[in-house]
Amino acid sequence: MFVHHLNLVDWRCYATADVELGPGVTIFVGQNGQGKTNLVEAVEYLSSMSSHRVSSEAPLVKAGQPQAIVRGRVQAASDDVRQLLLEIEVNPGKANRARINRNALPRAREICGVLRTVVFSPEDLAIVKGDPSDRRRFLDQIVITRWPRMAGVKADYEKALKQRNTLLKSLARPGGRPDEYALATLDVWDAQLARIGSELLHARLDTITDLMPHVREAYESIAPTNNIARAEYKTSLDITPGVAEESGRVFLEGRLRDAMLERRREELARGVSLVGPHRDDLTLYIGELPAKGYASHGECWSLALALRLGSFQLLRADGIEPVLVLDDVFAELDSTRRLRLAEHVRDAEQVLVTAAVATDVPELLILDDQGRPTGRRYRVRSGTVVLAGVDGEPLDALVDDAPGPADPQPGQGEGPVNQLTPQPVDKSVDEAVDDATASGEDG
Repeated sequence: MFVHHLNLVDWRCYATADVELGPGVTIFVGQNGQGKTNLVEAVEYLSSMSSHRVSSEAPLVKAGQPQAIVRGRVQAASDDVRQLLLEIEVNPGKANRARINRNALPRAREICGVLRTVVFSPEDLAIVKGDPSDRRRFLDQIVITRWPRMAGVKADYEKALKQRNTLLKSLARPGGRPDEYALATLDVWDAQLARIGSELLHARLDTITDLMPHVREAYESIAPTNNIARAEYKTSLDITPGVAEESGRVFLEGRLRDAMLERRREELARGVSLVGPHRDDLTLYIGELPAKGYASHGECWSLALALRLGSFQLLRADGIEPVLVLDDVFAELDSTRRLRLAEHVRDAEQVLVTAAVATDVPELLILDDQGRPTGRRYRVRSGTVVLAGVDGEPLDALVDDAPGPADPQPGQGEGPVNQLTPQPVDKSVDEAVDDATASGEDG
């Protein structure tokens, strides 16, 4: 599946935006702070209702506006003309809304998984060098992409965890000695957290088992070495390494319940939940040593790329063709890693690339087998998106070093960003959906 057309209203720096996309490689070139990442971030949000840049939704809405709207017309495949119109209404502090072909969904998160994405970004280095929460987030992204209903499971787990922590915190205060009623209530939350947590934990373990062979293969191709990339899931449960991966959900639920009872005294004293998937970590190794703290910067980048490439190949093995987003990644890599990354992704159905310097993008992604320019290229400057070429204009024509009127000046931050000038398209999103519905191709 790929995004055919993207429409934005009050999203980030854009009051309105209409951008034609399509299969193959599309490149957005512009200086930092001009709005190119905002475009691919919208595609990511259509896929997962999340962003690799921020954890809250307020920054996604244009300053001074109450809500943002992201619409995408997606097509099943290059050889399958069935299309869907996906729409998300972002309402910070309120319930978001989602529609498919103008039909409202009961819950906004039900739109997750209709479109699948894999996002490469400079933030990926945190998967290797960052905190356990960064690795849990990476793993849960893959879990939800494979099984979209897990977005609801994760949300339910976080709600139950918050309620349980609130109860524990109240009991940890002076004079908060638990009575029978409080302990009975805690038992209820224990059961709920263990039930939901075991489902999330089981999905993570299954995903690691399936993912790591692809990661090892990708790492060997990116960084030829005798060292092997591997991972070990560190659970808060007292389980022998390897047993957790082989255990079923019911076994894990029982172990979670037991662990909560074993650590109840400590949890009551500290006022926080100490057992569950929210306390777990994924330890990454290069050879026999943990990557965090031992691997060089280049090795960490190679491993981060291998993790994303591995997730891409895993989804393909599951029968899913995700949209690949390469957000300012090439600027972080040396020429060898750029080329090897390009070799891995060039045959993806749709690749969206952002770059501050056009020549950072390997020729392998912009030229066909005969050496002719291919794909779409957009210049993004001061919040304006200009179609610079389709199957014809050399990429170096996009090089633009002259600062625009809204470009950041030294010491002034990013400055204002102007409204995007819509590009002419063959037909509107609504017209396309009407046509598809009339012909019985509404998917």
